[in-house]
Amino acid sequence: MNVLQLTNSFHQGGSERQAVQLARLLKQSGCCEVYVACLDRNGALLDEALNLGLEEIPEFPLTSFYDRNALKQMRRFVDYVREHQIDVVQTHDFYSNVFGMAAAARARVPVRIASKRETGGMRTASQKYVERQAYRLAHAIVVNSEAVGQQLIQDGVRASKLVTVYNGLDLNRVMVDGSQSRDETLASLGLPGGDLRFVTIVANLQHEVKDHATFLRAASRIHQAVPEAAFVLAGEGRLKDSLRGLATELGLEGNTFFIGRCDRIAALLAVSDVCVLSSTAEGFSNAILEYMAAARPVVATDVGGAREAVTEGQTGHLVAAGNDEALATNVISLLRNPERGRIMGEQGRRTVEEKFSCDAQLSTTINLYQRLLERSHRSTFRPVEDVHHKGV
Repeated sequence: MNVLQLTNSFHQGGSERQAVQLARLLKQSGCCEVYVACLDRNGALLDEALNLGLEEIPEFPLTSFYDRNALKQMRRFVDYVREHQIDVVQTHDFYSNVFGMAAAARARVPVRIASKRETGGMRTASQKYVERQAYRLAHAIVVNSEAVGQQLIQDGVRASKLVTVYNGLDLNRVMVDGSQSRDETLASLGLPGGDLRFVTIVANLQHEVKDHATFLRAASRIHQAVPEAAFVLAGEGRLKDSLRGLATELGLEGNTFFIGRCDRIAALLAVSDVCVLSSTAEGFSNAILEYMAAARPVVATDVGGAREAVTEGQTGHLVAAGNDEALATNVISLLRNPERGRIMGEQGRRTVEEKFSCDAQLSTTINLYQRLLERSHRSTFRPVEDVHHKGV
């Protein structure tokens, strides 16, 4: 079985990380020959992909879906998958879904799988329409939470095509070696030592849907109640300057730290007391899984698949999107009761180990590939009716 993973780029987004991780898991399993391709070779995850020992990672750069270059890249992609006798093409985001499903259909790839990892707030109405046309060419659509699947059904996608495969988390990503003291770790991250209590959010600063503004408004309330609280925003993007300005307006400039993209996520989480998600929309947040795997208590907005991971009062708290008062109240409670936060964190780690492991993601994915390939060998494809998996 020859399997191709097609991603838009190698930037540090959730979809890109899941694409590279899945390629690695498939490669290590030995179940198939793995290929990776992209529309844009830029991004920090490229080195990780290259380290998989793949023959090559071809790039099919687009400037538009509707110009002459798009037809040229489609012809190149068709030639590539035919040359390598690809049996399965799986795409991972909007741009790769649209390009990959059209090109794979033209190449008559036996199994075509699109992916969706967001519930809203990211795409225009015209983009959603174009993506629905791509879904019509797919034999299955992988969603990373039941919430994403329900949103697609509301948007007119047939339920029979949907397959839930929860994001898998590599626990090694959040493990620390313990050789550094807390103050040494803080210094290495550019953060001050002492008795500060760190409230952390890990999310790109590119899209308003992450709603860092609500996080900062909550931070203002938290700081008034817990003066030793400090706030870390890990991520990069075009909103950084405006968010810095908001932090200054709220009187938080001395207690808020914008550290950019963080390559040492395990170290950051290890020195964090509470971790936050403030998004107004999500599919299934990789950040939540990382927080829980690092045994941190979580306060998250109740969007997308958050409640499929966070159990209210056991592994963290869920609040309504945009409600900075509720967000602050729950963070304050955890800062004032660190033992309760520790117990929540430990339960969260157990939840990730049991429900969101890489093994579960790999097993469900291989099962899906095999079922669809068997159908392709028996007859012309019909909608997938019986492959609704829930991860584990």
